[in-house]
Amino acid sequence: MGLKKPKILVVGSFMMDLIASAPRVPGMGETVIGTSFRTAPGGKGANQAVQCARLGASVTMAGCVGGDAFGREMTDAAKKSGVDVSHVKISGEHSSGVGNIQLETSEHGARNRILVVPGANFDLTPDDLKWMKDEIGQFDLLMLQLELTMPVVKYAAACAHAAGVPVMLNPAPAAPLDAELLECVTYLSPNEHEAALLTGLPLRADGGAVNREDLKKVTDALRAKGVDRVIVTLGGNGSAIAGAEGIRYTPCVSMPDVKDPTAAGDSFVAAFCTGITAGLPEREALAFASHAAAVTVSRMGAMPSLPTAAEVQALLRERGYAGFDPAEWNVFL
Repeated sequence: MGLKKPKILVVGSFMMDLIASAPRVPGMGETVIGTSFRTAPGGKGANQAVQCARLGASVTMAGCVGGDAFGREMTDAAKKSGVDVSHVKISGEHSSGVGNIQLETSEHGARNRILVVPGANFDLTPDDLKWMKDEIGQFDLLMLQLELTMPVVKYAAACAHAAGVPVMLNPAPAAPLDAELLECVTYLSPNEHEAALLTGLPLRADGGAVNREDLKKVTDALRAKGVDRVIVTLGGNGSAIAGAEGIRYTPCVSMPDVKDPTAAGDSFVAAFCTGITAGLPEREALAFASHAAAVTVSRMGAMPSLPTAAEVQALLRERGYAGFDPAEWNVFL
């Protein structure tokens, strides 16, 4: 298949996740006794960078942390996974960002609610990314999310687009996206809720599955704004990718024990980007992403749960996926 070791740039967030688990999340004004508490390095940008690196990509990350213990722990964790953090800024004004995660665990699985406090992430400015104008051309793809300020996201996307470098935008948390930004985006990867919010169109369920007519309207609306490919993650219903040729569905890879869904979307997006830039056909890159996300949800924490290439390969073999030989991945590990 001729796979290669991809080179990926992530401009994104660092968040220290503060995770409280309980049988159910509290209602307004209510106190619930929890079952456990832990911290784990996270942030959508850092999660995606680490996942790409653990899958074998050469990854550089630009972002901003506070000059505090959380900041040091998060950058050390990314560096340990193989991410180049030389373009990560240390803020002298704000503490590192945090994500307050309420994890509801029951016999039915795990669900989460997340409150993000950006902190130092919002101290990253377009001026901090001026180096991209000269260096972006050496990367195979740029990955972006929306836990940074919009001027930073737009500047980074414009730099990559001008140099002919593909751009993946994971629009989370959902925010209005103007035409200037979307015209720079090659891949847009919202989940079903974000896709509905971005378009103002409903995504109804038919017997638990997403309504395909609704999905077509939503993806058509996003592609009409200039996006080449729209990938909508659908939770237990897998994912759908929409392009000029129509919509293709990829089934969910189910796991017997879902422990924490926190970083599933980050794992999926990062694995897809690694696969597509390594040279996998789109169908196989999506299957690779689904298997990576499946491993992620079977373990606790955000960044700590992200699998290595060997772990994804093992699940591909266990599930008998015939789309490509996982051993081919070893050519660039």
